[in-house]
Amino acid sequence: MALGIARGRLAQERKAWRRSHPDGFVANPETFPDGSMNLMVWHCTIPGKPATDWDGGCYPLTMLFSEDYPSKPPKCKFPPGFFHPNVFPSGTVCLSILNEDIGWRPSITVNQILVGIQDLLDAPNPNDPAQTEGYQMFMQDPAEYRRRVLQQATQYPSTV
Repeated sequence: MALGIARGRLAQERKAWRRSHPDGFVANPETFPDGSMNLMVWHCTIPGKPATDWDGGCYPLTMLFSEDYPSKPPKCKFPPGFFHPNVFPSGTVCLSILNEDIGWRPSITVNQILVGIQDLLDAPNPNDPAQTEGYQMFMQDPAEYRRRVLQQATQYPSTV
């Protein structure tokens, strides 16, 4: 039963996304070689916010939904090694709205998750570090942190 609920909700999310989504963002369910869709895995791109150090980059993110969605949040992952204080070395995003024990609510949409992650890029939460290197650099060497962020933006250039 839960699998049907998850897929139904994700089908609605996809329709809503196709009608209206933030400029520069991409969110598409995975497509199998036969052309069918896997609604449980979405490949996304988050643009860096204009006028920030993240500007100019388009950051790839995968959203992995479980059969318990929307009761439980999706796991959101950047590529492994993504540089950010709130991203684990595995690429998993550490954000309160993605934590089922803290900030997750079933009413949160794919759109809201992606915008929340975009906000997190330029406004890290030093109270919830997930990565030692990114956290220490953010706290102790802002100039080097900024250099690394700008370097990462060139790794993931905007396609627009």
